[in-house]
Formats: sequence, C-alpha cells, structure tokens
Amino acid sequence: MTTIKVAALPPVRSGVCADPDWMAGFCRHIEAIGFESVVVVEHPLVIGDYTSRYPYAPSGRMPLPDDCAIPDPIDLLGFLAGVTSTLGLSTGVLVLPAHHPVIMAKRLATVDRLSKGRVRLCIGVGWMREELEACGVDFASRGRRTDECIDVMRVLWADTEPDGASFDGEFFSFSHAHTHPKPFQSGGVPIHIGGHTPPSIRRAATRGDGWQPLGLWGDELAQALDRLHAATEAAGRDRDALELTISAMSTQATPETLGKLADLGVDRLVVTCGKAELGAAQDEMSEVAARIGLASPT
Repeated sequence: MTTIKVAALPPVRSGVCADPDWMAGFCRHIEAIGFESVVVVEHPLVIGDYTSRYPYAPSGRMPLPDDCAIPDPIDLLGFLAGVTSTLGLSTGVLVLPAHHPVIMAKRLATVDRLSKGRVRLCIGVGWMREELEACGVDFASRGRRTDECIDVMRVLWADTEPDGASFDGEFFSFSHAHTHPKPFQSGGVPIHIGGHTPPSIRRAATRGDGWQPLGLWGDELAQALDRLHAATEAAGRDRDALELTISAMSTQATPETLGKLADLGVDRLVVTCGKAELGAAQDEMSEVAARIGLASPT
C-alpha cells in the first residue's frame, strides 16, 4: 500500500471538465477508490496567435486546442465540493496574477468553508504574455505581483478582528478590512507553488506550503530539491513542512515509481487520466488504484 497521496487530473484536452455529469461521475469514482484529490487547470483565456513560448513542450506550444473547454477552476471546485464528501479539491495551476487577490481570497475561503477544508491552491505566474496582458496585467511584473497576491490573501485569511486586516504594497493597499467567512482550515487555504524556475523555488521556500515542480525529472529534479531545501532553511522555515507534489505523470505509474518518488521526499503524485469516455476513465483510474495499492476510504 502506497504512503504517497495520489491525485487525479481529468483529460482536459477532451473538454470534459465543463461536463457536469462527467466530472461528477469521475470525482465520485476516484473518491470511492482512494484517490486523495482531483486537480483542475486554468487559463482565463487563450490568445490564438500567441507568440509566447510554452515552457513544458519542445514545440513551445501548449498541448490544448485553442477552443478547449477550461472552466473557471474555483467555480468548478465549488461544484465538485457539492457532489463529493471527502475528496480534496485542488488547482494545478491557477494563474494567480491574472486575479485580484481580495476577490480570490473570498472565493477560496468560501469554497474551503463550504467543503469543510478540502481546498488546496497551486499557483503559477503564467507563461502566456498575451493572456496576462488581456487581463490587464503587466507581464514583466507578474512575479512581484504574484508574491503580493499571496501575501494579501494570507493577511485576509488571518484572524485580525476587531481591527481588521491592513496591507500596503506595490500593487494593493487597504486598511481595517473585514472579510468573512474565513477558510475552514485554521492556517488558511494551503498555497503550493507550481513551476520549474529558480523564482518558483524561491517563492515556495519563502511563501509556499508546497512546491509542484513542472517538467523536472531525474537528476534535474533531485538538484532542484536540494536548492529548495537549502532556500527553505535559509528562510528560517522547516523544510519538512513543505509538501512536494509531482504532476504530469501518466497512469502507468508503478509501485516502484512511487518508491523512488518517496525516497526523494515526494508527498503527492498527480496522475493524468487519458480516457475521454467516462466508463473508460473510471476503469483506468480503478486499474491505477489497484496497481499502486490505494486504500479505499472506510
């Protein structure tokens, strides 16, 4: 039986994420057979003639068609919260600088409260310049803006009554701010950092509850983890408290695969479902659960 938590990513390319019957059936099934969480992706919009380079494919183009149905991830997780009872609800990843952090803090707190603490937020800074510019965000400052968005949300989730929360930054400023409900989770919604670059390691080490490296394997991953641990300790934080999630793994994972990941300190594996038909997708997830030894909830 595996000790690593295992999450599932639906076959986004197939457009099923906007099908309520498909998503409800898929999530109820993976919940029943022992998957820890479901992961959903985000693009607020896609600019068809983008010239930005997608960093996780040799072609520089993302593997999704321009007209792929990618619903808003927080709204989708709210829907999925209502059709499941224990399944974790995660983004992977949400383009944080495209959102106003005050509004995002309220939306996340609401879903976390109503789901009784099942939300996990994995964020990225975004790679498509055209997408962020369409959202009114300066691409060059997206890293600083992301850091500030994280700080704003944490301030708003904290218990600052009766005076309320205050913040004074480069992009956002407020004082005596009251926002309720607070997240169900006492420390607020966990924020994991997605990415593969040195800034993502820095952000995870100084601000994150976890790191989700994208596109790193083998020696590259091991070296990045060494840098992450060093940066976390330099920031005066407990490296063991930082969760590590590995994503983009196919459904061919074996117990040996998980053993190697566990030796690296991996806490969670995200497997990507490849079947568009619901019954076939459920069968694929059942086969994965049996192969790697997931324990069904009692």
